Amino acid sequence: MTGERLSGREGGRSLKQRVKTAKKRTVSQNRWLERQLNDPFVARAKREGYRSRAAFKIIELNEKFKLFKPGGRIVDLGAAPGGWAQVAAKIVQSDKGKGKVVGIDLLEIEPIIGVDFTVMDFLEADAPDKLKAMLGGEADIVMSDMAANTTGHKKTDHLKIVALAELAAEFAREVLAPGGAFLAKVLQGGTEGTLLSDLKRDFVQVKHYKPAASRADSAELYVVATGYRGRAAS
Repeated sequence: MTGERLSGREGGRSLKQRVKTAKKRTVSQNRWLERQLNDPFVARAKREGYRSRAAFKIIELNEKFKLFKPGGRIVDLGAAPGGWAQVAAKIVQSDKGKGKVVGIDLLEIEPIIGVDFTVMDFLEADAPDKLKAMLGGEADIVMSDMAANTTGHKKTDHLKIVALAELAAEFAREVLAPGGAFLAKVLQGGTEGTLLSDLKRDFVQVKHYKPAASRADSAELYVVATGYRGRAAS
């Protein structure tokens, strides 16, 4: 990803902030807060008006794989707080009346110009038909940055997030137009073999990618599947 250089140091002096311990916060909560305060992507998101640091992940994924096009129809699963949908709206120009971006989540989301948010469980049987009605047709891209709550047990967490990606992929097959794309978060660990083999059957190209905005100590990867062959192939 091009742009400004991100660094926690300036002029040879460390700018790292420390979090004062609060009685009501646990040690893990303090660690998370300290990491947020010292994360250059968090600071950059605030400066550039993005909902979250995750916006830079989808920006880089789009630069790498050329996913979004003006006028495209985009679905964002697990959209809260809206960072990915915000980026998509700018690129497909739904904020200017072109294309369509629909964000789905179980939580209410603050409005974003060019994005239609809806509180919906994408696993409901009628969710694909509702979504296509909102889009005005089939989707060009289904994207998911969803992550299951972690347990701290590495293998269990891998299985949970891959299972979530598999469910997202099933939904994508129901709503994607031929030639469409699917991208979702997974974790490194070799547990996603079935997901990848199924995607390779249904899409022309399937690749893994780790954006620079993913934290270095995170095992997260993104699977990017392009060239959907259509439901007949599935």
